[in-house]
Amino acid sequence: MTAEKGAARAVLLVGLLLVAAAAVFLVSSGRRSGEEGGAAGDALQAAPDAAADLPDPFVLAFLPSQRAEELMPDARRLGGFLAERLGVEVEVVVPTVYEPIIEGLRFGHVHAAFLDGGPAWIAHERTGSEVILAEVNDGRTFYWAEAFVLEDSPMQSLEDVPGHRVAFTSRTGSSGFIMPVGSMIRAGLIDGGNSVVSLEEALDETFAATIYAGGYKPALTAVLEGRADVAFGAHDGPERFLSPEERERLRTLYRFGQIPSHSVVVAKELSPAAVSRLRDALLELNGPDGLPLLRAIYGVDGLTEADTEGHLGAFGAALSALPGMDRTLLDKTN
Repeated sequence: MTAEKGAARAVLLVGLLLVAAAAVFLVSSGRRSGEEGGAAGDALQAAPDAAADLPDPFVLAFLPSQRAEELMPDARRLGGFLAERLGVEVEVVVPTVYEPIIEGLRFGHVHAAFLDGGPAWIAHERTGSEVILAEVNDGRTFYWAEAFVLEDSPMQSLEDVPGHRVAFTSRTGSSGFIMPVGSMIRAGLIDGGNSVVSLEEALDETFAATIYAGGYKPALTAVLEGRADVAFGAHDGPERFLSPEERERLRTLYRFGQIPSHSVVVAKELSPAAVSRLRDALLELNGPDGLPLLRAIYGVDGLTEADTEGHLGAFGAALSALPGMDRTLLDKTN
């Protein structure tokens, strides 16, 4: 084992030990004995060669969560669901931070993971992992980021925004900061520099004032109350958070690219056959036996096939334009 791999394994194991200490390291085995594991055991005996392309145990990581203990029963059931279909032991990990997942994907200790858009792109860039599935919410695998202004605002294009007062949702908001700021850097409207500090300085130089409002509604309200000229956020923010009268006072100035839903990524070392078997097994979650599990854990409508560029490309380009944002996102907890 090289020193680099040894260090990475140590990072992963430390992270998993911390998770285990907090009672959020979950294991569902395809080799359980007795009544609970009967179906999984039958699956192994019935098709011993079907699992040849899959690592055993197969490690699946979920989004980091401070509520991991609450997810334990459903995550354990989902691990059992997959173990029966894959024919191998399935270990389900729910850490409290992203780093063990990223390092695990890099060195083969984690084989697949549910990740949100930013960390999924970071995992792809750092480890070569690829998206195979995307979560479906209200029939879509994405939503748009938009810039909103008052109906009678003189601004007519994105190029008009510099020099005005802007309201972001937060410094890590996908539609309320990352997509609009990254897009404006790529368009040459903001000089992003090469560090977090230089980015903050560039924002101060580009805009008359910047507000980090704390959410979609506060950002939109800042425009309605005259404290900002432009607000950034999700395309359906006005519909979700404002009254009909308030919505009539606003209009969309500009629609940015798509913000991706959570995705399932796989480690680059997995063979095409293993990826295909995992994809098929996860797509069974769309059925009557699996969908309640998926909804209980993430509250989504299902999963659909996707690829890295199609699902993450536009958002990934914006994220990559923001210096230091990868570290900020990986340090963020859900």
